[in-house]
Amino acid sequence: MKQRLDAAKFITPTPVQAGAIPPALEGKDVLATAATGTGKTLSFLVPLIHRMETQVPAAGVKKPVRALILLPTRELAMQVIDSYAKIEPAAKKDSVLVVGGLSEGQQLDQLRRGPRLVVATPGRLEDFLKRGEVSLKHVEMLVLDEVDRMLDMGFLPSIRRIVGALPRQRQTMCYSATLDANIEHILADYVKQPVRIKIGTTSKPTDRVTLRAIVVMQDQKQALLDQELNEHEGSFLVFSRTKHGAERISRKLQKQGHDATVIHGDRSQSQRTAALKSFSDGNHRILVATDVAARGIDISHIAHVVNYDLPNASDDFVHRIGRTGRAGATGTATTYVMPQERQEAKKLERELGFAFKWIEADHKALEKEERNKPVDLGNLDLGNIDALLALENRSWKSDGAAAPASNGNGGSGGRRKRPGNRSGNRSGGGRRRR
Repeated sequence: MKQRLDAAKFITPTPVQAGAIPPALEGKDVLATAATGTGKTLSFLVPLIHRMETQVPAAGVKKPVRALILLPTRELAMQVIDSYAKIEPAAKKDSVLVVGGLSEGQQLDQLRRGPRLVVATPGRLEDFLKRGEVSLKHVEMLVLDEVDRMLDMGFLPSIRRIVGALPRQRQTMCYSATLDANIEHILADYVKQPVRIKIGTTSKPTDRVTLRAIVVMQDQKQALLDQELNEHEGSFLVFSRTKHGAERISRKLQKQGHDATVIHGDRSQSQRTAALKSFSDGNHRILVATDVAARGIDISHIAHVVNYDLPNASDDFVHRIGRTGRAGATGTATTYVMPQERQEAKKLERELGFAFKWIEADHKALEKEERNKPVDLGNLDLGNIDALLALENRSWKSDGAAAPASNGNGGSGGRRKRPGNRSGNRSGGGRRRR
């Protein structure tokens, strides 16, 4: 194991690894809170692999599932599988990824071969359980990662049913970025006398990230982003509040000559995987994303996070900017604040106990985005069908400024109310898929 860790360049354990691995190796339950980017994945993979390789499975059981890792998103699950493969030579034969959005048939084939490890999101795994496609009766080790996020996404009923299919005698490791009384009460059903590990402060931004707020008009944000990209080196992760906005920002950046790709809830799993890989490999310098990626990206080289739009809630802000300054590195997180949003941004400062470095954009030097101009119907040839069609499709062909709102892109949904009042800036009241 030590040789494999050395080969994968895991040399010095992070604080959460140093805290969690020893008690986990002894078979104790672990309940850990730590800031993002602190190496939580390795802290449960090392004892999990050690247990599977040094302890004999239940007698008379042929190829049982011995370990289960539950995570909130496909991206996180895929990253855990990748990390597992770095330190386990037989990873492809003895592990399976069970998530939505990928081939169900392929996952079922892999399950029938008898993997020791299942890495899954709750929805797809529960579906397989109901259909009798997987047995968890012999699981010896359960890992619940990003527990707070799974509860936010409404996975608690699925988690309860999945855990109900596991043996009561097992080892459980739970990880969460935040751990309030409600979450701790829920987890009390799953862990027994756990070793409690607290690493750093998880409810506010890390000190390794420089926090800037730039006051800028809405129609000058794109020009400001272009300016920042030209002035600063390194990779950029840009967060948009909506899927439509993410697409528009990405297209604009490409027109300006930047290497940009995009990820959001409407893209297929293959598109999302390709975008993440391209960004991770450095083929694209910029990744534009909605909050679907805020907790699901574990890429160490992100130098800049840009909040093109303010996030829905303070904890979303923490997780967005947590994509930079990871694993001991430093980073910069910049938030674009419109003049009417100052109070909302100030509220973020108060809630999270930090202070932005406030900057006023040079409005005279920034180009304004061109919006659709009023149409002079008096000069429009109403007998010309092509002219009528051009008018009908005009908002759809634009870069998004005048596109019709929809529940998927313009709704004001979200699990919590955002600080302040932005009702004047958003339309609709339906739940938005991110």
